[in-house]
Amino acid sequence: MATLKELKGRIGSVSSSEKITGAMKMISSAKMHKAEGALKRLAPFRTQIETIISNILGADADFTSPLTVARPVHRMAVVILGSDDGLCGAYNINLAKFLKSHLAELRERFGEGLEVEIHTVGKKMRKACAKFTDARTSLAETTQISSKSEGAQVKDFTTSLEHRFVSGELDRVDVLYMHYLSAGRQRATADLLLPVDAEAFAANGEVKASDRPYIFEPSASEIFRSALPMYLLSTMQEIFCENRASEQAARVMAMQSANDNAKKLLDQLQLEYNKLRQQSITTELLDIVGGQVRD
Repeated sequence: MATLKELKGRIGSVSSSEKITGAMKMISSAKMHKAEGALKRLAPFRTQIETIISNILGADADFTSPLTVARPVHRMAVVILGSDDGLCGAYNINLAKFLKSHLAELRERFGEGLEVEIHTVGKKMRKACAKFTDARTSLAETTQISSKSEGAQVKDFTTSLEHRFVSGELDRVDVLYMHYLSAGRQRATADLLLPVDAEAFAANGEVKASDRPYIFEPSASEIFRSALPMYLLSTMQEIFCENRASEQAARVMAMQSANDNAKKLLDQLQLEYNKLRQQSITTELLDIVGGQVRD
């Protein structure tokens, strides 16, 4: 049985842990709200790009772009976003499981001979995905990008994928990430980045009849080719923001769970301490009473 001194030390350690997890929860919550703000700021830009592309398609203009060319898929890249830091619960593990099922779907769709490059974003995700490599699946070198990357780094990474797709080195690019729905809800999602499905804009875009006809200067094809890279960049930036928000939301939940467990343990230790202390006092009183009776 533990002594009073040992129990007091344990209570102090658990109390300190509770304070630490509480502080980490507050920090993660602040970072999550910051990522939410970035998502809201990105939304108007992406919406405007989508509107421009939808208007071009809705105006029955001719358009071409190497980014929309669909070809037989023999070699592709899968970009999966995770975290660089730990203490975010099963965030990376859940994404790794989702990657495993996505790879199985891809091989079923395109054949067992499909070659896949896994581009991991985040040190923890790279460790989680290392076990998926085989003769047809490899881990690409992605040290130039991290889950905390913004601006120029995201642009360079997206541009490199575009160039490899246009050159024919890659036939398809998928992106796997946690779609941020709310602070308490995130969903593993797989999006097709390349080739761009141009028909999706025509199907989803709301082009008003009063907006037609258009006079394009320069040509519709040139505007289309210029708008698509901007659309891809805005999409990738939004995905990175969603990943950061989802990671911090997962960390908030993990710290909340740790904080709750620390409180439960603290209550148990306090109860045990009080019982042992009461037992010690009772024993001392009995010794005193016993001594007086003998006298």
